[in-house]
Amino acid sequence: MRTIKQFIWMLLFSTSALLMFSGCSNFLDRKPLQATLDDLNQGGLEGQIYGMYGAIRNGDVAGQAFGGIPWMALHNFRSDDSEKGSSNADGADWELIHDKFQYVKDHWSATIYWDQHYTLIALANTALQVADSLKLNSPADQVNIGEAKFFRAMAYFDLVRTYGQVPKIDFRIYNPADARKPKASVAEIYALIDADLQAAVASLPPDWKNASGNNRFPGRLTNYAAKALRAKTMLYRSRWAEALSLCQDIISSGNYGLALDYFKTFGDEGENNIESIFEIQADQGPQYAGSGEPFSWFGICQGVRGSAEWDLGWGWNTPTANLVNAYAAGDKRKDGTILFSGQPDGVYGRTLPAYPAVIPREFWNKKVYPNPATQSSKGQRQAGWANQKVLRYADVLLMAAEAANEVGGAANQNLAVTYINQIRKRAGLGDIAFTTQAAMRTIIQNERRLEMALDGERFFDLVRWNLATTFLGASGYQDKHKYYPIPQAAIDAANGVLVQNPDY
Repeated sequence: MRTIKQFIWMLLFSTSALLMFSGCSNFLDRKPLQATLDDLNQGGLEGQIYGMYGAIRNGDVAGQAFGGIPWMALHNFRSDDSEKGSSNADGADWELIHDKFQYVKDHWSATIYWDQHYTLIALANTALQVADSLKLNSPADQVNIGEAKFFRAMAYFDLVRTYGQVPKIDFRIYNPADARKPKASVAEIYALIDADLQAAVASLPPDWKNASGNNRFPGRLTNYAAKALRAKTMLYRSRWAEALSLCQDIISSGNYGLALDYFKTFGDEGENNIESIFEIQADQGPQYAGSGEPFSWFGICQGVRGSAEWDLGWGWNTPTANLVNAYAAGDKRKDGTILFSGQPDGVYGRTLPAYPAVIPREFWNKKVYPNPATQSSKGQRQAGWANQKVLRYADVLLMAAEAANEVGGAANQNLAVTYINQIRKRAGLGDIAFTTQAAMRTIIQNERRLEMALDGERFFDLVRWNLATTFLGASGYQDKHKYYPIPQAAIDAANGVLVQNPDY
């Protein structure tokens, strides 16, 4: 019987996705990819689902599509908050393509991104087909089905906001020709996302706590994660009332809150804290300590690029001067987000090397700055253990504020002010008061930028606010750049069925 890995290979449009499987190092990634249907009939769906948690974390070296440099390029470099980073010579083509909007149809960054998102979709489709064919319907199976649908929705949400119209493949592939699908409309893709996330909300548990109140499965999906992702998809379609309702369900649950220290929300101490709704887990564990084989490239690809004790990573995704200058005086988020070359780190008592004499950038992403104590205990300088926060409570408050302001009315205006002032209080800033809906809209947009800086949201936010030309036009952005061209490898493999995006 063919293996699941072979079925996924049928789905992909280029060879780069296969590299992802060869690079996976966690045991969770392996058995589901090699399991036969007979194995699944005996063991249920859980092994396959665990493989999806690995698939969003791992990739072939720099190719991680949910947190590696392809993800950084498409989610961060294109914004006014971030630039390619590293040395000028390192990946110079990436800067032209993503920072300067000189898009390339066959660059491997976007090809990897496309392939690995469809890989995750294939894993989800296979799991769902197995569950359906074997009539798996126990409570545990229903949870697994919800997890598969969340991951499929997560992948399609990235694809639809990155490429626009994309092929809708919501079935298991048995014949390579079945994967040659034309583009579905944006509305059709969102309809699938809606259905998947509604199902995930219904079947996932509110938490994974045991009788003692301890989390049995840190990082495992809950129905609040599904609600948070669904709320975000609503913002992209201006479905404000639905977004607000979903966010208020999360807020009123009492399960989440803002961590006291903004920087520690992202540091080693803040993993899976009270603010975390969903984060990708990445811990090397004792069997990998000192092996040089990280579970995640997320922290490594962004770490300070230096030498000796400052060899913290590859130095990609660095803050822009525009972002540095956007913080108001006294905003604690600035110190929690930006590391300054040649200056004290402000947290661990170290001083960064000088720019440009020693290291190639003036500013660095502090959110992935490793604690020296963790470096020592892991036996590594580069933070391959760093979790990636995908959904957090501050994001929910910001979404709720935006939705409430757009719905309008005195009660919702007060809600918007309340939520924004909670965000500002942690940042060390004073309260704001409501004046007009337009003024509040600008305040919310600014707070969202500073709170979510370098987190992969800014470019897409500017596009959905119709502000991308205003803020990015000087870098070469035009309206056509809201969508990236579909990778040429996918176009070629589809034998004329899949057509390129307009203007490319």
